[in-house]
Amino acid sequence: MAQKPNFMNFTVDHMTLLLHPKLYSVSYAIFRIIFGSTPEDILYEKRRKNDNGEVSMTYATRIGQWETASSKDPLNTIIAVVQPSEPEGQPSHVRDMLDGHANVAHWQHIALRTPDLLAFHKHALDRGVQFVTPILKDDEENLIQAFSGEWFYPGSKSSGLFFEFLQREPSDESLAAIQKQNKQSWFRDETFLGLYGEKEKEYRSGKVKPFLSEELFNEILKYVGKKHVWEITEDD
Repeated sequence: MAQKPNFMNFTVDHMTLLLHPKLYSVSYAIFRIIFGSTPEDILYEKRRKNDNGEVSMTYATRIGQWETASSKDPLNTIIAVVQPSEPEGQPSHVRDMLDGHANVAHWQHIALRTPDLLAFHKHALDRGVQFVTPILKDDEENLIQAFSGEWFYPGSKSSGLFFEFLQREPSDESLAAIQKQNKQSWFRDETFLGLYGEKEKEYRSGKVKPFLSEELFNEILKYVGKKHVWEITEDD
């Protein structure tokens, strides 16, 4: 069997967890006390200003760090935690994702790290994957990333689950290629806030973009939908 391309050699970079406000502060204590996160492991905490002062939107904690002799890049285990920070009565896609599924906790997205985001992004687009953002650059963390549409099927409600694909420490050649491909996608923003705004627009419009288009999903379903997974062959 042919070896898969290196850009498909993924590792989990981080996971994002949405929580009801009653769980949010408690989760911080849980990660500090039970999971052993130190103050240095709290990688960021972002806030929103409202009429009553400031409210925390999100924080990220590292709960593990693995290093090997052959790797210069330690593999961190990171969980980003988000709560609905908008006032009650104001639209919030985070609240929609929780309340719409009768959940107080919801894994929103998994971020997969690839050694070559440009190659994977082209590979995915060529095969019909839909993205809700262009490739974004985060100057603060020196990474590039793109966010996919959500996983749900035609006629079902949006799941609130999607993927982030990212590359850390991109080369100058990769950055130049992105800028050349689409200058409109080349904006500098705190990417959490950029994604937050995009998801808010989607949920307010009522048109949440799926991972695959309805047409492509139905074509694949027509072809393999009646087969058991063990019946799907390399020829398929």
